[in-house]
Amino acid sequence: MNTAVLVVDDEVYMRQLVRIHLTGAGHHVLEAGSGRAALDVLEKEKVSLVVLDVMMPDMDGWETCSKIREFFPNLPVLMLTARTVVEDKVAGLNMGADDYLTKPFDARELVARVGALLRRTTGEISALVFSDIGLSIDVDGRTVEVLGQSIPSTPKEFDLLLLLAKRPGKTFTREELLELVWGFDYFGDNRTVDSHIKNIREKLRNAGLDHDPIVTVWGVGYKFITQA
Repeated sequence: MNTAVLVVDDEVYMRQLVRIHLTGAGHHVLEAGSGRAALDVLEKEKVSLVVLDVMMPDMDGWETCSKIREFFPNLPVLMLTARTVVEDKVAGLNMGADDYLTKPFDARELVARVGALLRRTTGEISALVFSDIGLSIDVDGRTVEVLGQSIPSTPKEFDLLLLLAKRPGKTFTREELLELVWGFDYFGDNRTVDSHIKNIREKLRNAGLDHDPIVTVWGVGYKFITQA
C-alpha cells in the first residue's frame, strides 16, 4: 500500500533523515517546516499519517496536534521530541497523539512504529504476495519465499527487494536506491546496487523462480514487474 506520510519539523536535516527512512520503507513522504505549513498541506493532500516534532517555533507540536485533531480527527499522529520527561509525553498523548518517539531514535523503530500505526488505522498489509510468479515477501518477519520455500537474504538485499516490490512498475535510479537503502551518508558507488541486484536474482533463480521480477532499465536503474 502506497501511503502518504507528512513529516513536520523545522529542522531540514531531521526532515530529510525521516524522509529517507520512510521512503525506503515504501511510503510517499511530504514535508512541512512548521505547524501552519502542515495544516496547509493537510488541506490540499491526502495524508495517511503525520510525524510531528514537538519543539517548533511559532506553533509547537502540541498546538499543531490539537489543530489536527480538530480538523482531521481520525488522522494518526506520531510525535517526535528531544524531551524525555514523562509529563511531556503525557501532555502529547492528551493532545491527541497516537504514539511518541524520543530523539535520538533508531530508524528501524521509527519505521516500525509508523507501520504499526498505519496497519492499525488503515489496514496496511504486512506481506506482499505475487502468486502469479510464486514470490512472497513477509514485511514484518523480513523473510522472502519462492514457491513456498524460504530463501536467505542479507538485510540490504531484503530492503532493496522490498523497496522495489512495494512500487511495481516504478523505475528507481541507482542513486535513488543507494540513498533509500544505504542512506544519504553512504560513500559507496553504483556497483554496490548492481552487485546486490545480481545476488537477489541468483537467489531467486536458484530457488526455482523462472521469472525475474527485477528488470534492468538500461542507463537508468531498475524496476519491479509483477507479471511473468
